[in-house]
Amino acid sequence: MIVLRSLSLLIFGLWLSCGSALADKRVALVIGNSAYKNAPRLANPVNDAGLVGGMFRNAGFDTVEIRLDLNASEMRRSLREFAARTRDADMAVIYYAGHGIELDGSNYLVPTDAMLETDGDVLDETIALDRALYAVEPAKQLRLVILDACRDNPFAKTMKRTLASRAIGGGLAKVEPTSPNTMIAFAAKAGSTASDGDSRNSPFAVALTDHLPKPGLDLRKAFGFVRDDVLKKTGNKQEPYVYGSLGGSDVSLVPVRPVAAAGPQANPQESVRKDYELALQAGLREAWEAFLQTYPDGFYANLARVQLKKIAAEEDRTVATEKARLAEQEKARLATERAQKAEQEKAATAAKAAEEARIAAEKAKLVEQAKAEAAERDRKAAEAAAAKSLAEKQALEKAAIEAAAKQAADKKAADAESRKVAALSPPPSSPAPGDLAKSLQSELRRVGCLSAAADGDWNAATQRSLTLFNKYAGTQLDAKLASVDALDALKAKPGRVCPLVCNFGFKADGDQCAKITCKAGYHVGDDNECEKVPERKPPPTARDEPRRRDQDRKDAESAAPKSQASGQMICNNAGCRPVAKGCHLGPVPNANGSAKITGEVCN
Repeated sequence: MIVLRSLSLLIFGLWLSCGSALADKRVALVIGNSAYKNAPRLANPVNDAGLVGGMFRNAGFDTVEIRLDLNASEMRRSLREFAARTRDADMAVIYYAGHGIELDGSNYLVPTDAMLETDGDVLDETIALDRALYAVEPAKQLRLVILDACRDNPFAKTMKRTLASRAIGGGLAKVEPTSPNTMIAFAAKAGSTASDGDSRNSPFAVALTDHLPKPGLDLRKAFGFVRDDVLKKTGNKQEPYVYGSLGGSDVSLVPVRPVAAAGPQANPQESVRKDYELALQAGLREAWEAFLQTYPDGFYANLARVQLKKIAAEEDRTVATEKARLAEQEKARLATERAQKAEQEKAATAAKAAEEARIAAEKAKLVEQAKAEAAERDRKAAEAAAAKSLAEKQALEKAAIEAAAKQAADKKAADAESRKVAALSPPPSSPAPGDLAKSLQSELRRVGCLSAAADGDWNAATQRSLTLFNKYAGTQLDAKLASVDALDALKAKPGRVCPLVCNFGFKADGDQCAKITCKAGYHVGDDNECEKVPERKPPPTARDEPRRRDQDRKDAESAAPKSQASGQMICNNAGCRPVAKGCHLGPVPNANGSAKITGEVCN
C-alpha cells in the first residue's frame, strides 16, 4: 500500500510539473516585519508582504515563501534557505518591508527583536543588505532586491553614538551592486524616507503590484511607472529609485504568453481541470496539497480545499473511532478484572466521551462529504456550461474565420478583375501643355525661383527660372520644355530652393523683402547698406576767384617737376637736362596768363 501511494504521488507530481519544465524557474522570498518589540508597531509591512507575495504567486513563480515578523536568527535562516533555492533558478527576487538603517554608508535590515541601544549593536543585531544580495547571486538571468524599508526609523533617533564621527543617516544609502544583471529598488531615493501610507498598504507596494506583473513589460519601464504612481500619490514627496543595471534585452518579471495559432481556441482551464480530476482519482491529502501548490487560486483551487476538508473530517472520524474502541476495551478490561468501582466509572466516562466524539466526527464527516458531493455537482454543471459556451464561441470564431476567408477571396477576385480591366483600358492621357506649364510656374513660384504670375506661357523668363532651380537644387532638368519630370522634381521640394532677391532699398527678411530704413543723417548707398550723407559745399562766388587762382598756382607749383641741380638742371617727365645758358628756373605763365608752372626763364 505504501509503495502504491508513493508511486501515485510521484506520477501526480510529474504530471503537474511537465507543463512548466521548459519554462524559466522563478523563486521569491517575501519578508514583512511589523511587530517590533523595542519600537512602535508598523501597520503596513505585514499587509504589504501578503499583497506582494500574492502578486508573485499569481505571476506563476515556482516558489514563493512569505515570512512575517522574523527575529534575527529567523531572518538569517530564511536567507540561507532561499540562497539554496536560487542555485538552479533563472530569476530570484527578495522583497523586504519593515525598518532599515544606514550606518557609515552601508545598509542594514532590522529584525523584530533588535534593540540597537548603540551604533555598535547594528553589526550584531541587524542583517546587512549584502546578505540579501548574496542570497540572490546564484540566479542566472535576474537578481532583484526590493526594499520597502526607507521609513522614518525610531532606532536612529534613540541609539547612542560610540564615535561622534560615525554617520547614521535618514533612509538608506546609495548602493551600486557589483554582480551583473542585479537591480536594487528603493521605495524612496537614497537619503530620504518613505511613507507607510494611510490605507492598508503603502503606495510603493500598491504600485509594484500594479505594474511588475504585466506580461512582457521590461523591469526598467515597470519601475518607471512605479515611480510615477508613487510621486503622484505622495504629492512628489516620495520618489522610488532603482540602482544597478541590466543588459540591452528586455527583462520582464512575467513573460509574454505565446500567441496561439489562429482558429478555435482551447479552454484555458482544460489543463487545470485534468490535474484536478487526476487528484480526485488519487483521493490523497498529498495529491490535493500538491495541486494547491501549483494552482493556489481560482475555481478548482476552492474545490480542492473542499476535498481537503473532507479528507480531514475522515481522518478525524478515524481517530475518534479508534479512541472510542480503545476506551470501550479499557472499560471491558476493568470490568473483567473486577477493578475498583471508581476506576470502572472513570473508564465508563472516558468511553462515553470517546463515543460522543466518534459520533460528532461521523456527523462532521457526513457534512463535509455532502459539501464535497455538492461541490462536485456544481463543478460538473459549471464545466458543462463552460463547454457549451466554449462551443458557441468556437462556432462564432469559425463563422468569423469563414466570413473573413470569403471576404478575402472576394477581394482577391475583385482585384484580379480590376487588373484585367486596367490591362484592357488605354493609359491615361498626359496633361495639356498649357496646364502643365501653369503647374510648373506655380511650383517655381512656391520654391522662390519665379516672381511672375503663372500664366501657362513657357517663355524665356520661365525657362530662366527653371535653370535657376537646377542651379540651387542640383538637378539637370531641360529648361526649354515643360515636362512631368520637372513637375515631380519641384513637388518633391518642401520649401524655398532659390534665394530671395530683393530690389534696391530692400533686404531679405525670411521669405519676404523688407524696406531698408536708415537713421537720421544716413541713406542707402550703392552697396544697399546705410551710409553717412556727405556734406554739400556751396558753389564759388566772384569774391572767391582771387583766392581760387592763388590756390591753383600753389597747386601747380607743388605739382611741377623741380630742378635736381640747384638751377643747373631741369627735370620733367621726359627726364633731366642742363639749364640753358642765360636761363634760370622760375614761374612760367600759362596760356591764360596766370603763373602756374615752373620752367626755364631766359633773359
